[in-house]
Amino acid sequence: MTDKVKLTKRSVDALKPSEKRFVAWDAEISGFGVRVAPSGRKTYVLKYRVGGGRSGRVRWAVIGAHGTLTPDQARETARRWASDVAAGGDPAGAKAEWRSAPTVSDLLDLYLTDHVGKKNKGSTAKNAALLVDNVIRPALGRFKVADVTVGDVARFHNANAKTPYQANRALAALSKAFGLAEVWGMRPDGSNPCKKVERFKEQSRERFLSGAEFQRLGEVLAQAEREPLRIAVADGKERLTKVNPQAIRAIRLLIFTGARVGEILGLRWEHIDSGNGRANLPDSKTGKKAIQLPAPALEVLAAADRPEDGKGYVIRGGDGSDPEVPLVNIKGPWGAIRQTAGLDDVRPHDLRHAFASIAVAGGLSLPMIGALLGHRETRTTQRYAHLSDDPQRAAADLIAGRISDAMRGPESGAEVVPLRKGR
Repeated sequence: MTDKVKLTKRSVDALKPSEKRFVAWDAEISGFGVRVAPSGRKTYVLKYRVGGGRSGRVRWAVIGAHGTLTPDQARETARRWASDVAAGGDPAGAKAEWRSAPTVSDLLDLYLTDHVGKKNKGSTAKNAALLVDNVIRPALGRFKVADVTVGDVARFHNANAKTPYQANRALAALSKAFGLAEVWGMRPDGSNPCKKVERFKEQSRERFLSGAEFQRLGEVLAQAEREPLRIAVADGKERLTKVNPQAIRAIRLLIFTGARVGEILGLRWEHIDSGNGRANLPDSKTGKKAIQLPAPALEVLAAADRPEDGKGYVIRGGDGSDPEVPLVNIKGPWGAIRQTAGLDDVRPHDLRHAFASIAVAGGLSLPMIGALLGHRETRTTQRYAHLSDDPQRAAADLIAGRISDAMRGPESGAEVVPLRKGR
């Protein structure tokens, strides 16, 4: 079809498909037309040359489908694109470039392989992948990296307000990924859309155990070593649960060392230096590390089945017969033990916090506690600073109480204690 006609809804609707695809050209804008396929599908297009003149390369820019766009909307786009072409632009090329531009999903793949996979420990990398695949990618994966705005990130973050801790971790991961996008040339420098999004406030997740709670925990661990535990289930019924003795051993070591769960489950007999009372880990979350093994921890190890060649995992998985098969996690056994002990809100990692709280109450310095726990940065240990007030407060109450009794005199019934002179 070579005749030109002003493209209106009536004229476009009147176009009938033929055996071959053809284009009906608009009478007002050069190169603007509607392409009619044999199927009857009608698509608005703009034909132009890149580079100017007859020697320029012919390009076809697809504007959109008839029905989705009206002829007037398509004409306005064609007029704008024609102006771009006159100024040296290439709308079809720009559109193709946009289609091939990396998406957030592409960026997240690079983030996991080129950053997380190379610079983080296995457990950290696994958690990062779960966060990306379950939280970030479903919400933002289809966006083009260059198009994501602060508003997009803010809406994503707010949509996860019911899980503030997870939302903040996702925002941190996304911020790192967009920071890398600048390094990798996917976005301009200083354009990270996450930086202005305010994090949710998080309640402290630290849980410390009292002396009575430690006693209950010890009693339940001893009971689990002797016999199955009675665990409450639905409808007021109970079931007998035998706790894996390897898991019990792991829990005891967590209590007596303040180590991380992964460090204990990955502990090998080759790491144990019983003579010096420590386990020398070649690698950990913070790199090479020595875990102190006090007498109670050494007793736990002494009761374990150490291979004759001194090699293998201290905490074994499977049926416990193969020293080269590690126990993967203690989630199930710990759930049974904490329920029986009435410690439903205590996580395995809280045993590490409890270890630190006892150290603070015992008057140990924060640097010493940080060294015991293997903290790489002192600010990590600062979370326990407020606990050091407790013994000081008790001492202050004792001193002030005695002074107060002395000031009230003998008639108060209090005993007057003379203060010793300094030497």
